[in-house]
Amino acid sequence: MPATRPDVPETPGPCACGRLRRASRALTQLYDDAMADSGLRVTQYSLLRTLVREGTVRMTDLAHAHLLDRTALARTLDPLVERGYAGVAPGSDARTRVVSITPAGRAALAGAEQLWRRAQAEVAQRLGRDRFDNLIAVLADLETLHPGARARAPKGTP
Repeated sequence: MPATRPDVPETPGPCACGRLRRASRALTQLYDDAMADSGLRVTQYSLLRTLVREGTVRMTDLAHAHLLDRTALARTLDPLVERGYAGVAPGSDARTRVVSITPAGRAALAGAEQLWRRAQAEVAQRLGRDRFDNLIAVLADLETLHPGARARAPKGTP
């Protein structure tokens, strides 16, 4: 048994953040692989789904809905704009921009839907339905830890 050092506090087991980040990368890769034929990454798919659900939305609100800063949002959104799947326009004043899905974006989303559903079903099957449902509930609880999430309840983005 290794000796403990009195000057180093004992940790309560594995780091939740580290494990969740590794799990997130593994899960993202599973979805991205499953959706490769659609040309959309799961992060892009998620943004398009939000735009369908919310309609035209301010860039800041879209970032908040996904718990992203604007730079991270731009990394996901810019390729969608370049491919004509989303449009960005001036908002109600000079400081805001709004984002909306285009008809091409709706078509891309529809084309990816079945692939996303298969990935979702695979995760549920591999974990078991109860563990999958519990995972979704725990993740929703974890999202509330984000400072930006305290102001508004999560809307269930994929």
